[in-house]
Amino acid sequence: MYIRALQGCEEALGPDHTSTLDTVNNLGLLYADQGKLAEAEKMYIRALQGYEEALGPDHTSTLDTVNNLGLLYADQGKLAEAEKMYIRALQGCEEALGPDHTSTLDTVNNLGNLYADQGKLAEAEKMYIRALQDCEEALGPDHTSTLDTVNNLGNLYANQGKLAEAEKMYIRALQGCEEALGPDHTSTLSTVNNLGNLYADQGKLAEAEKMYIQALQGKEEALGPDHTSTLDTVNNLGNLYADQGKLAEAEAMYSRALQGYEAALGPELVLSYIPALNTMFNFGDLFSQIDRKDKAKTETQHTPTETGMPRTKSWLRRFLRNLRT
Repeated sequence: MYIRALQGCEEALGPDHTSTLDTVNNLGLLYADQGKLAEAEKMYIRALQGYEEALGPDHTSTLDTVNNLGLLYADQGKLAEAEKMYIRALQGCEEALGPDHTSTLDTVNNLGNLYADQGKLAEAEKMYIRALQDCEEALGPDHTSTLDTVNNLGNLYANQGKLAEAEKMYIRALQGCEEALGPDHTSTLSTVNNLGNLYADQGKLAEAEKMYIQALQGKEEALGPDHTSTLDTVNNLGNLYADQGKLAEAEAMYSRALQGYEAALGPELVLSYIPALNTMFNFGDLFSQIDRKDKAKTETQHTPTETGMPRTKSWLRRFLRNLRT
């Protein structure tokens, strides 16, 4: 529908009309949701350049696209570029809309996410707490924007090792999302995945597995099996299986995740994509476990053993060669 609308707007209004640019921006959002990040970037850049010329650099439509481009760069692992976009969007929104406007608060939350990804946890906490307090006042405690920030604050507490505080945040976010959005919404599923991470960190492996499987099934239906968010949960399930000693199952998850990341992002971009790099290192740890296990079997049984690893090792070696080059 967006492509049809875009073609119609281009013919009737021209490529630089604001209605045309709105459709270009929306098509970028769609591509981003589908995990087609290169296509999304093209749409956002086109929309941004058009808005800047037609409306000016400080118009709210321009700033919305700046924020969207920040989200995209963060998803691509281009954290420095993402930070520039978020800071520009935040400064513009504060001037144009005020510090308590929902668009401003969304950008504050996004900047918190970025600082967390950069390991700047103190800065991230400041952003999240500001966003949460203002969202609760402006929108109420059960609004979806409030719940997004609650979930993000849970992530931060988990990264800080504050597991009890993190669990409170996740459970609040999960209950709120289930009531407001339903159990199969992507925001709900993200919180389910995060709760799985927390249970894994707490050593509650059975509870973690339930969360991951619920999140994976939901994401496969809502986003598709090859979406980067789906693949993130696939990787997490691989980590869990490795912790449980289910090495063949872990291998299958890691292989699916890593090959999926490469297909979604391309052979060049995947080499700087943090979740893909995490999966690669997880794969390396798994190889070490299997090599030690196979060596022990050989020493005790004096017979060769077979695993699924030789094929996967060859594929990963190619990936590592690309990384070095």
